[in-house]
Amino acid sequence: MKIEPLISPDAFVGLEGLTHLCTGGESPWMKSHQSVYADFARLKSLGYDGRGEVADRTEACRKKVARLWNVPAGRVAFMPSASEGMNWLARGLDWSAGDNVVTTGVEFPSVGYAWRSLESRGVEVRRVPHCRWKVREEDLLAAVDDRTRVLAVSQVSFYTGQCLDLHRLAEVASRRGVLLAVDATHASGVVEVPAGVTDLCVSSSYKWMLATHGVAPCYLSPRAENRTAATCFGWRNLVAWPRDRMEVVPDVPVRPMPEKMEPGNPSLVSVMFLNNALKVLLSTGMDRIQEHARQLSARIAAGLERLGHTVITPGQSSARSGNTCFLSDEAGSIRDHLRSRKILVWGELGRVRISGHLYNGSRDVDRLLAALAEI
Repeated sequence: MKIEPLISPDAFVGLEGLTHLCTGGESPWMKSHQSVYADFARLKSLGYDGRGEVADRTEACRKKVARLWNVPAGRVAFMPSASEGMNWLARGLDWSAGDNVVTTGVEFPSVGYAWRSLESRGVEVRRVPHCRWKVREEDLLAAVDDRTRVLAVSQVSFYTGQCLDLHRLAEVASRRGVLLAVDATHASGVVEVPAGVTDLCVSSSYKWMLATHGVAPCYLSPRAENRTAATCFGWRNLVAWPRDRMEVVPDVPVRPMPEKMEPGNPSLVSVMFLNNALKVLLSTGMDRIQEHARQLSARIAAGLERLGHTVITPGQSSARSGNTCFLSDEAGSIRDHLRSRKILVWGELGRVRISGHLYNGSRDVDRLLAALAEI
């Protein structure tokens, strides 16, 4: 079956003659972003009025994230990175010795190590191991007990491409009073993100969301907001100037969401790039993008297995994402070989990760597999 790209690679900078299969590391740059930067530069020079227009674009972006994740816009904040979103929760909860956090043993550091400073205070971090590279939801839930405060996972694994069933995790976590914290960096923009069932959901923007570094949208549930104190303060998240007067007063209220998580301005130009990228994702449709990515993943996995590679991405469609991964002690060499054939993948840490997104098609997959067969 031939799979055509959902949007043309011609919409991106520098893809002429190049097969780009490394969105899990860095997405290509949309040509339409060039006009966004010019617009930002124009507004930046307009002073007060320009700042107001940029603020309007920021709120428009917040609404688009809310639409993408199916959550209220007023519960979406802009963090500087996904790591900061997870650490915001770790800093803000009122921990006691004997509490625990449940996560996985194959997590990205921003999730796996966000709780590091708590261990010296008697908080246990439970790292659930994989089973043949699959993290089983039942194993995660079995590790939860009456002292578990947070269940922290990536919706999609950066290492294997596995997509966890967040609805299953959320049902048990909610019933037991546990906060579900999710890094959706390898999910948002390529598969559906049910952020509304989580308590914290954060995503980088420079991968599948087709934007750039400097901004990470973050959803915070009312339950998590009530339990979490702000730990970083500034003009934006405080009622800093009561009665519109310039005076510093001792007891200053903290604003509710979304300002609660935004002590100062986010990276406004990064937000404008994200706003532009979300137009493409939303107009294409997440249901179409998800199905497209999973079809590409199945085709890639089947070809890899024919070549004798050990694929560690689950075979079940609902557990797939845009990432398809296989083990190799020569991951870096394979990456370099493919690069010499003008095919970009991500190869490190003992595995090669192949990422198919909406600008890829079966022709890219066939080219990849032919180049791998040369090794």
